[in-house]
Amino acid sequence: MNNDLDYSPFELMAAAGARELKNGEIVGVGLGLPVVSAFLAKRTHAPHMTILFELGVVDPEPLEVGVHGLSDPRIWYRATIHTSFVDMLGTVLHKGLIDVGFLGALEIDMYGNINTTLLGDPNGKFRRFTGSGGGNDIASNAKRTVITIRHEVRKLNETVCFLTNPGYLGGGDQREKLGLRGGPSRVITDKAIFDFEPESKCMRLVSIHPNTTLDDVLANMNFKPIVPANLPFTAPPTAEQVRLIRYEIDPNKDYAGV
Repeated sequence: MNNDLDYSPFELMAAAGARELKNGEIVGVGLGLPVVSAFLAKRTHAPHMTILFELGVVDPEPLEVGVHGLSDPRIWYRATIHTSFVDMLGTVLHKGLIDVGFLGALEIDMYGNINTTLLGDPNGKFRRFTGSGGGNDIASNAKRTVITIRHEVRKLNETVCFLTNPGYLGGGDQREKLGLRGGPSRVITDKAIFDFEPESKCMRLVSIHPNTTLDDVLANMNFKPIVPANLPFTAPPTAEQVRLIRYEIDPNKDYAGV
């Protein structure tokens, strides 16, 4: 943790993600930081928000949130529905009933396209990762998508190594022409928050985090986003949000840094 702050970058990201979720919305939640943000929103300003996990679990009240993966039964406790991948992705998501898809990313480009499948290096070697799971379905069908990712040069690239989950593809109206719903609305990193310019669909800075500079944000990206003239600082988490993350939602830091 930064000694000048009373919260960590992870806690700031989690709080920023929670603010994107509104009371009454149906949210498809991916693994990692999105889990923390979703339960933080549920326990604060959005008690009537519905949380859906792709494996078919709806609105659980976990015995322990910081567990290893969404397949751990401890996170299913008191769920209102236990169903299946097919039911969740087909019956709910593909009908357009999901308001928000909340996803993590291994790599992202200037149009919000996500890679969670593989990364290459200059020597031609590839490292494979978990792949899509339900991420492609969520990114293609949710009414809007919120994405979290670490702010590093190797992760924010002009072009992704592998297109796992579609954003705005090559920009403009390409996504609409393919009949895909929604699209990315926010990208939350440990340095800044971005949205997408309505016409070009290029990533655009919304705010930079406290104790971060614009130069630092831009130096750690492999493309230049749109930068507005007046750029505010991101609102920090409240003391209550920090308490909930540290002592109730992720006390063992299982998700911190994911």
